[in-house]
Amino acid sequence: MHNRDCGRSAGSGVDRLMVNLPPLPRLGDRWALFLDVDGTLVAIAETPEAVRVEPTLLPLLERLSNASDGALALVSGRSLLGIDTLFRPMLLPAAGLHGWERRRADGTLAPIDKPAAVLAPLRPLLTAFTAPRPGLRLEDKGGSLALHYRLAPRYGAAVCQRAREIAAAEPRLRLIEGRKVVEFVPRGSDKGKAIGEFLAEPPFAGRVPVYAGDDTTDEDGFAAVNRLGGLSIQVANPEARGRHGSAARYRLPSVASLRGWLGAVAERLNPGHTFANSDRAERQSSGAR
Repeated sequence: MHNRDCGRSAGSGVDRLMVNLPPLPRLGDRWALFLDVDGTLVAIAETPEAVRVEPTLLPLLERLSNASDGALALVSGRSLLGIDTLFRPMLLPAAGLHGWERRRADGTLAPIDKPAAVLAPLRPLLTAFTAPRPGLRLEDKGGSLALHYRLAPRYGAAVCQRAREIAAAEPRLRLIEGRKVVEFVPRGSDKGKAIGEFLAEPPFAGRVPVYAGDDTTDEDGFAAVNRLGGLSIQVANPEARGRHGSAARYRLPSVASLRGWLGAVAERLNPGHTFANSDRAERQSSGAR
């Protein structure tokens, strides 16, 4: 999966600049909410560890979870441990490492295959590639390996070329090119598959899926939700250059605008919502654009 930082556009479908803003749920709608983390719920930072959660975000997620009867899950490239650390003390259903690991709504972990065999040869290769290039950072997530070049964007083309060479030589690996990062994950999992697995379980089953993400890594999630008749929402990537296709059918211009829209969604999904406060929810959604 190629990205714009490496000189290629990602995904296909509706042009990012020509999609509509997402609607709010109607009275009685039952939505299942799936949310990417970095670049979607929280702003991108120079390193994953530097990301900060704004104080209003956790109460918003709690409201959304309560309003949807628990049908809210985080779907991220971070590991489950990384997700939990970022959102502590909140513990939500979540899919980590682009769907490779998954925690169900009841707190149990879905079974996973050990990735050690396919990833082990990559560690010395990527370490040797990184060593003479200051600013590159190799992140070992256990179930995947990510090579970040945000602090050294001059190496972006070289990073992407080397990553593609490695992935082409190992069919068991999937290469994901994100925002100033390339990541190697074992084949057999992606965000779309994780969303489908959630939708086969309570409390997600029987609900309309809604997925919000910002990057090429989210295209599998967009496509899966589209196939199921749900809402796919792309949060604009300020690092993108020019016009690039995405499978997402709706678009919001920023992380802040998504939070405003999610606040309006929480109010609409709340069992106590009435038509009397519909206008207020609409204004809340529009005001964050």
